[in-house]
Amino acid sequence: MPRTSNVFARIEPELKEQSDIILTRLGIPMSNAIGLFLRQVVLQRGLPFEVKLPAQMPLAIGSLADEEFNAELEKGFADVAAGRVRPAAEAFAEMKRDYGL
Repeated sequence: MPRTSNVFARIEPELKEQSDIILTRLGIPMSNAIGLFLRQVVLQRGLPFEVKLPAQMPLAIGSLADEEFNAELEKGFADVAAGRVRPAAEAFAEMKRDYGL
């Protein structure tokens, strides 16, 4: 089928780079992957995957009042004092897995 329409989308450069690496390893050009996605949208009559919010969203510091921010800091200090700690790399890997980052 001839390609007769263009789609222009703005995405984060890091997302484009990461997805391009994966698609290249799969042997699928980016434009074909986008076409596959759009075909699935048509076939499924909607997004071809479930879209929902995670059960627990990460805290956004800027959205916390001073009292809430201080309470979160106190929780962190209590965790450290109680020995409830783990390597940062492990925590970030879990966050990336759970929130798709």
